[in-house]
Amino acid sequence: MDDQALRTDVAWACRILAMEGHNDFTLGHVSARRDANLVLIKRFGIGLDEVTPDDILTIDMDRRKVAGNGAVHLEAVLHTEAYKSRAELGAVIHTHPPYATAIGAVEATLKMLCHDAVLFKDGLPIFAETAELITQPHQGQAVVRALGPHHAVLLRNHGVLVVGRDVPSAIFAAISLERAARFQAIASALGPLRPMEDMDSAMADRLYPSKVRQELVNNYWHYLIRQARQRGFAAGMPA
Repeated sequence: MDDQALRTDVAWACRILAMEGHNDFTLGHVSARRDANLVLIKRFGIGLDEVTPDDILTIDMDRRKVAGNGAVHLEAVLHTEAYKSRAELGAVIHTHPPYATAIGAVEATLKMLCHDAVLFKDGLPIFAETAELITQPHQGQAVVRALGPHHAVLLRNHGVLVVGRDVPSAIFAAISLERAARFQAIASALGPLRPMEDMDSAMADRLYPSKVRQELVNNYWHYLIRQARQRGFAAGMPA
């Protein structure tokens, strides 16, 4: 993928996250790995719903701006440390979605209550060392250690860090996490929870291959872009 196409994907990812309830004033950021040494990331100072390809900065793995107009987010270290730690990652998201953030603020774990939760069948870790902004390399490294091999980590009382092999995969994981957390909140209000493993301990393992397929992820990505256009989240984006 060329540089401009990848910038456009990062911008669409920001718009889609805003559409899906991840907006929080001008906070939150999405990045994509450009190559072994460079990262494309949303600039500081604008909301997720405002991002265009021109708002994507190029930074190096030490968070120094290489190209683009605007300031680098203070928490860009979350992105660079994730890329340094896991060579397979192509995209990183940090946002403050309300339901997933709420799970990280109580004594609760994500249960296998719906298909969205299946993506996290191998665990949804929690980083609990601090609720402060993550601005220093040693803090970013600690978050990445908590993330481990997983799709996401909850930052206690703060937000989430979500990763993927590419931008569509990271978006799929971020949306699935918030949907699963929202479903669990609804179910908890209705009665005792009944996770799918109560029926069969291997249910989530069997569901995973059919739910988490790149073909489906790509299909969802294009659907979400169409939805963003239809729902008014595409102003300023390329035709």
